[in-house]
Amino acid sequence: MDNAQDSTDHLTKLRHSSAHVLAQAVVDLFPTAKLGIGPPIPDGFYYDFDLQNHLTAEDIERVEQHMRDIIATNEPFVRSEISEATARTLFAEQPYKLDLIDGIVSRREDEDGHEQDEATTISSYASGSFVDLCRGPHLTSTAGINPDALKLLHTAAAYWRGDEKRPTLQRVYGTVWDSPEELRAYLALQDEIKLRDHRRIGQELGLFTFSPEVGKGLPIWLPAGTAIRDELEQWAKHTERKWGYQRIATPHITRAELYRTSGHLPYYQDDLYAPIDIEGEAYYLKPMNCPHHHMAFKSEMHSYRDLPIRYAEYGTVYRYERSGQLHGLMRTRGFTQNDAHIYCTFEQAREEFMSVMRMHEQYYDALGLHSIELRVALRDPKHPEKYHGDEEMWETAERITREVADASGFPVADDIGGAAHYGPKLDIVIRSVTGKEFAASTCQLDLYMPKRFELTYIDPSGKAQYVVVLHRAPLGSHERFVAFLTEQFRGAFPAWLAPRQVRVIPIGENFADYARSVRDVLFDDGYRVDLDDSNEAMGKRIRAAEVLKIPYMLVVGRREAESESVSVRLRGGSDLGSLSLGDFRALLQLVVGEKRLALS
Repeated sequence: MDNAQDSTDHLTKLRHSSAHVLAQAVVDLFPTAKLGIGPPIPDGFYYDFDLQNHLTAEDIERVEQHMRDIIATNEPFVRSEISEATARTLFAEQPYKLDLIDGIVSRREDEDGHEQDEATTISSYASGSFVDLCRGPHLTSTAGINPDALKLLHTAAAYWRGDEKRPTLQRVYGTVWDSPEELRAYLALQDEIKLRDHRRIGQELGLFTFSPEVGKGLPIWLPAGTAIRDELEQWAKHTERKWGYQRIATPHITRAELYRTSGHLPYYQDDLYAPIDIEGEAYYLKPMNCPHHHMAFKSEMHSYRDLPIRYAEYGTVYRYERSGQLHGLMRTRGFTQNDAHIYCTFEQAREEFMSVMRMHEQYYDALGLHSIELRVALRDPKHPEKYHGDEEMWETAERITREVADASGFPVADDIGGAAHYGPKLDIVIRSVTGKEFAASTCQLDLYMPKRFELTYIDPSGKAQYVVVLHRAPLGSHERFVAFLTEQFRGAFPAWLAPRQVRVIPIGENFADYARSVRDVLFDDGYRVDLDDSNEAMGKRIRAAEVLKIPYMLVVGRREAESESVSVRLRGGSDLGSLSLGDFRALLQLVVGEKRLALS
């Protein structure tokens, strides 16, 4: 076992043990508490509780201090394998533990409710008088937890087993490390992540809003956010046109029969909105664009000479995400995808796939995104019933997908069980400046749907052959990608993407006419420019523009009016000094026109 694996295993034990101590502390302080589950997670641990009262900040402080008291007892963690009868007796007053025991016995789950491939032994861990249903592993004793490297973070509501029809529990999150220095570094990073939270920045910059009258998970884009959307869409459309794509548009609803053909009904039904009855037929809000694009391809006969055919669409789709899964723009119930499908011969498939990867690289390079990993999403061999198609089809699709991934030049890892029901996927994962992973895009080589939809072309001998379909969406959805970029740039978007690119600020009322003329010239050039001629002090107006993270502030007074120039201040406080209006327009044309990341 290598050192990295040793470290991971140690942290898993440390965090699982800390979750156990958290449960013990809560039960000591709140004896009527009902216990859910308490697993380790990548940066710490959590535990779910059913309590009579909502935990306050003061309660959390008391629990954390009591955890330190428990750690100081140096009680050993003692594992026991117990029978079902003993387990039911031991946890007779803990209904959620009894539910877990039912799962272990009848549904082949472990003590944290995770699915297992075969029946598991029921085990418990004790520290002192406290006993918990747990699969472990744990440290040798509580003293293995450094009390100065432990911190309870926050609470959140969580449905039992993630099911909104079940009780809502209180989830307490915590983190623990080997040293106080590691804890401080982690907490500093969390502070930075909070500062970059797209929900906070989105509100500050006026990018989007959510309305209870409209519904959960259905964002309303405000003018500033729409400007970002439009820039990304225009960029994608221009890029795709150069790369040989044709644009199509498809409806927002469709007959249920289309999704029976695709296989999404009944397997995908939980993710669809309830059907709409129209003249006695069931219609669904569109959850994906693929079947509609297939019907566009199928609308006419194609020769091998026509291929490849590349259909692109910014298609809006709707999926029923559970309330607990919604998260700002990152996870919504309605979103618009930078979607496209390529229909080609088998001989063309590998090169078309490589071309798609080159397009991804072009986009990401332009945005300064270089920490990228590819995940080859494969079948779970233990659950073949989840997948359609024959073995030959899967082996072929997996082979080509892996060849393309390996040839891309990006690091590659496998994701066993991540495949779609009809084929493997290639997920593009970007690591953000804070270290968070973002699933930016998914590409698929599809050999299954062409047969389901009878998607064929006529080969040179006059025979009908099935096409190969490539699914791709380099910029993902507007919603998720804008959320990611907001956090990546901390709201300080590159000038070409910034919702407000220039603000003109006259020094005084006497220079308002010149300021307006500068604004009008830049507006006619096509830039997003506004004017702040309010009566506020100059410093306050500069600060207001800084809060909105406007790239360029043009301060104009007598000297600028007389010389037809502007005093250029950059976002962040740098000063370019006085430039002629012509020179500033040339600067904008260079920085914005070439989509540069730097402002000068």
